[in-house]
Amino acid sequence: GQSCAGGLTCGTVSCCDSILVPGGVFPMGRSASGTDAFGDGIVEEQPEHNATLDSFYLDTFEVTVGRFRKFVQAYNGTPPTEGAGDHHGLGAGWQGAWNKNLPANQAALISSLNCSPSYQTWTDEAGANENRPINCVSWHQAIAFCLWDGGRLPTEAEWEYAAAGGSENRLYPWGTTDPSVDKSLANDAHTDGDASPFIDVGSHSKGQGRWGHQDLAGGVWEWTIDVHSGQWYSGGGASCNNCENVEDIGASYRVIRGGCWLNHRLELRAAYRTKANPTLPTASLGFRCSRNK
Repeated sequence: GQSCAGGLTCGTVSCCDSILVPGGVFPMGRSASGTDAFGDGIVEEQPEHNATLDSFYLDTFEVTVGRFRKFVQAYNGTPPTEGAGDHHGLGAGWQGAWNKNLPANQAALISSLNCSPSYQTWTDEAGANENRPINCVSWHQAIAFCLWDGGRLPTEAEWEYAAAGGSENRLYPWGTTDPSVDKSLANDAHTDGDASPFIDVGSHSKGQGRWGHQDLAGGVWEWTIDVHSGQWYSGGGASCNNCENVEDIGASYRVIRGGCWLNHRLELRAAYRTKANPTLPTASLGFRCSRNK
């Protein structure tokens, strides 16, 4: 992606590194007695149902401040083209009605990134935060970035597939170990002293997912393209193919995944799902991009 033009390195690899996730079938949602069973899980994680996905690429890291700075520098208020990102023809591409939700110009975009003096990672000048996850980004801004960078926002199914390790159906991206017991697994509320948005991406590599993705649990919450609905896992647990919940594309809330530095083991699970207002940027919320094979 052009967000790493000129080179941006996170650890030993490009901050734009993207890992191929091989397609397959996995049990989406939370089981009652399987490998991802969890006694305190929430109702809308069920019923567990088979989801089939094509292969796709998913960014190794959450989008960093340095990558997003390239987008800000290029931004002039021009929205994505109609339909961009609709990779399965299900209606999830960019819609002209969303144009009004983008900042009018670069100055307005920068203003929106300054959403929390104490916790925002954006700085108007490049500094110590360049390899930290960008936050204070709205859902529309996240989509616009991913499309500009040659990708798209992941579907909720793609995100969970990567976090659960596909058919391995992991409880957490790293497996079954309780993050309150091993505090080195994620940037979360269990860690000793470093639970903060101001932690470089990839700093908790012990907690990486099956295919090598970093920070799928903790760090910042991550936007997905899907509309949030408490009924999405209902309907008798029907199987689905390249699932995208876009039935009500004008809905108020979108699905977010993965938990953040403020969260505990409940929210860090691969099956945990909740929602956020797409127009309201917060310091606990960021994203990563998905890419077609």
